[in-house]
Amino acid sequence: MSNAPASNPAEFKVIAYLYTHSVAEVERIQFGKLTHINYSFVNPDGEGNLTQPDPDVLNALVRLAHARGVKVGLAVGGWNDGITTPFETMAANPVARGRFVSGIAALVDRYRLDGVDMDWEYPNRQSTGDFTQMMRELRSMLKPRGKMLTAAVIAMDDENGQWFSAEVFPLLDALNIMAYDWKYSLDGGRQHSSYADAEKSLDYWIRRGCPREKAILGVPFYGRTPPVTYKELIARDRGAAQRDALGTIFYNGQPTLRRKTELAWKRGGGIMFWEISQDTSDETSLLGAIDGALRELRRN
Repeated sequence: MSNAPASNPAEFKVIAYLYTHSVAEVERIQFGKLTHINYSFVNPDGEGNLTQPDPDVLNALVRLAHARGVKVGLAVGGWNDGITTPFETMAANPVARGRFVSGIAALVDRYRLDGVDMDWEYPNRQSTGDFTQMMRELRSMLKPRGKMLTAAVIAMDDENGQWFSAEVFPLLDALNIMAYDWKYSLDGGRQHSSYADAEKSLDYWIRRGCPREKAILGVPFYGRTPPVTYKELIARDRGAAQRDALGTIFYNGQPTLRRKTELAWKRGGGIMFWEISQDTSDETSLLGAIDGALRELRRN
């Protein structure tokens, strides 16, 4: 198979999520190996009012990222234990939806952000139309400002994936495919983010109608089960960087991350990961493995 990417190499995205209240973690980020980073999270209530970001963290993130030419997005939502009622209530009410969009616009302007990542986990049969309308209104607000709109989605088709309408794809600049936490066992013994699952996830969303250049392959910077960050695994055993399992805990080590980077290069438009503060900063770094693989692919 050719190493030629499905999209323009200059436009290949490397997208990080950041979830921290520590400015020191922001200062540790390897910005030179990223194209985009999403601050996580703010959330709406049923009336469209928003929680607020940590101003110290977000201001530091924007300042340091912009100095390196990295775009900063605002991630809205997150897992929230699967509780989606505030999103559903807000999106179904035109007044609350308008308040939500205005609140997002105010944050984008106040913090000089480059876009918004919608992480509603997940629209269902009843709420899919309201989700689509909300995305249309966000696009209408962001486009005149020259800002991006992206969305995070589950790995593949199940009760949480099928209701993401194909009408949303044209509204997006990128689709962040969370190709992890897929059918894992709470007792361990199964890889939650295998290479095969990554292939199937890209295939699923592209088959649904997502353009290849917008399909961003998500990878984990943590292991299961129990949940543990990658840097904690390395603290236990530095040799873990070259493997995908430590006891009952499955994760993606550097060799697998290099393979997945090549997969995203060939069949998608970028790679993203949850979450950057869980990485190391030395030769065991997963972001370092991604960056090294990309440098080799660009040379070839």
